[in-house]
Amino acid sequence: MTRTATITQDPQRLRALERANEVRLARAELKRRIADGHVSAASVLLDPPPEAGSWAIGDMLVSQRRWGSTRCRKFLARNHITETKPMATLTERQRRLLAAQLHACDSTELMLVGAA
Repeated sequence: MTRTATITQDPQRLRALERANEVRLARAELKRRIADGHVSAASVLLDPPPEAGSWAIGDMLVSQRRWGSTRCRKFLARNHITETKPMATLTERQRRLLAAQLHACDSTELMLVGAA
């Protein structure tokens, strides 16, 4: 009886591993696109792809250029959100609030760079 249960679990386990690998690869690609500036973190927040659902909000924010763990932690602390919160659990209000603040940060940085 145990053997039958093991046989039916193996294909399921393999499918789960394949799916987990697909999600990791998709997140890595998204992380690269955010770092390169091809995709903004705000747009990912507003319209998250399916593979970003269980992605921690802190990991997504740190993938931006010039964003380290300290900046990320301070940014999220202002909004009472933990770094480990999965993106899928953010409310629509939280998404819009964070996206607006990210746009404001980008605008401020552009003005500072232009003045230098």
